[in-house]
Amino acid sequence: MAAVHALGDCWGMGAEPVSALAIAQVPYGIESVVEEDLFQIMAGATAALKQANCALVGGHTCEGAELALGFSVNGMVKREDVKRKGGMRAGDVLLLTKPIGTGVLFAGDMRHRAQGRWIEQALTSMRQPSGQAAGVLKRHGATAATDVTGFGLLGHLVEMAKASRVDVTLELEVVPVLAGALPLMKEGIFSSLQPQNTRLSRAVVNHAMASSHERYPLLFDPQTAGGLLASVPAAAAAECVRELRAAGYEHTVTIGEVVGPSPAAGEVCGLVPMVRVLYGGGVPE
Repeated sequence: MAAVHALGDCWGMGAEPVSALAIAQVPYGIESVVEEDLFQIMAGATAALKQANCALVGGHTCEGAELALGFSVNGMVKREDVKRKGGMRAGDVLLLTKPIGTGVLFAGDMRHRAQGRWIEQALTSMRQPSGQAAGVLKRHGATAATDVTGFGLLGHLVEMAKASRVDVTLELEVVPVLAGALPLMKEGIFSSLQPQNTRLSRAVVNHAMASSHERYPLLFDPQTAGGLLASVPAAAAAECVRELRAAGYEHTVTIGEVVGPSPAAGEVCGLVPMVRVLYGGGVPE
């Protein structure tokens, strides 16, 4: 998952991963155990990199109190094909290629409150690379894209909206959610990064009403190896979703739309654009 997570930055920009450097920390132990731990984590990582046609060209290893693994990935893309967070246009449709909920699920797993099948489904989602999805989005004229990771769905959506100077609507009911995420949230279990992410609730113009919905907190759930969030022209959206699902991204859905230029984002540098969260047929004005 660490490799897929790192590769997501390349895929989110429409680039083809080329090379990677690794940094791995394994727990202190006798030499044979340390070597086996390192072999196992790098075997899985190199398999994921190989699948993406990305060469592991070096890195650094060390011992420490906890297991840790990360990658720096280099990719290549033609200048005219780069997908940036800015570029969304009024009338574009928002697509999401993977379900959310990994943060709360693994917080629940650490507390021994998550069911095994929930974690297995989350791991399956996290292991799925987004390379093919990036290609499909490119063919259907995606105007902006990013990978959904630590800032949560809303955080990354606000980044895109701010860079594009637009406002957006988000249909909460249709956002794909991993099994088990809602039950764990009802128990009061959240990722340790959740409080930091919820600060962006100021971007939600109808926060008071939207926050009453049980699914609302999931918008702030940090993701590991999350899917791609992209905007595509409305005329291409249906076929783009169909092709993404056929390529194996079965949870792909349209989750909202770009509604127009944002006066706030255009007038004062630093102000966030507006996000209107809809559910149950929409939220009244």
